[in-house]
Amino acid sequence: MYKSFYQLQEKPFSLLPDPNFLYLGKKHAMAYSMLEYGLSSEAGFTVITGEIGCGKTTLIRHLLNQMPEELTVGLISNTHKALGNLLQWIAYAFDIDFKGKDDAELYQDLVDFMIRKYAQGKRVVIIVDEAQNMDPDVLEELRVFSNINADKYQVLQIVIVGQPELRDVLQRQELRQFAQRIVVDYHIDKLNRDEVEEYIQHRVKIAGGQPDIFTKCAIESISNISGGVPRLINSMADMALVFGYADQKPKIDQEIVREVAKNRMLQGINH
Repeated sequence: MYKSFYQLQEKPFSLLPDPNFLYLGKKHAMAYSMLEYGLSSEAGFTVITGEIGCGKTTLIRHLLNQMPEELTVGLISNTHKALGNLLQWIAYAFDIDFKGKDDAELYQDLVDFMIRKYAQGKRVVIIVDEAQNMDPDVLEELRVFSNINADKYQVLQIVIVGQPELRDVLQRQELRQFAQRIVVDYHIDKLNRDEVEEYIQHRVKIAGGQPDIFTKCAIESISNISGGVPRLINSMADMALVFGYADQKPKIDQEIVREVAKNRMLQGINH
């Protein structure tokens, strides 16, 4: 729709996680470095948190694309309160058959799988996304499962990613043993005004466009309205391009952004 008008090869502000568009500003670069450090140092538990829409899942997708060969990775992303049998979800993440098996059999299958990988010179990594949705007892199960690591042999590492309330859950008394095993812990803050500008220009450039499509005043408004949350920035910037195209304006200015914001308020869409 607006791509050819603004000479873009693809949409720069899709709401879907796309590691090709990952903006590694100071905050996200630090989070990624923490993830890399956690994996390279064989940390038992690594925890990364951030606000809704701050780019955690995109960061994880990027990490998955960069995984070294010595790591075997399983991703659990469909987390919710009624998660059910944790062992089955772990088995599913590694494509291990779990049908018709009781917990003891499944646990032994997972142990055997990890020992085989270790014998091959590989370590197993479980990444749990949106972990704030998990009940404390399921998180405790995850800690107990990590006991597979014996003595100096680190056959399993666990990376947990979630929204800020995950930190509150991990501070609960019944999870104190879990908290004590966290080696790497980092929280991704919202973007400031300058980072919002870099973020928008980065994504436009990756999409093949000219970084100055958005004026500085437009970026200022997007920063204020979005609060520096990448997903909200994407939503505002994408609609601004639609409105700009409709008005045949070569630049996205502050007036267009305000029009988008006004339209969202009239539609009852609040941040």
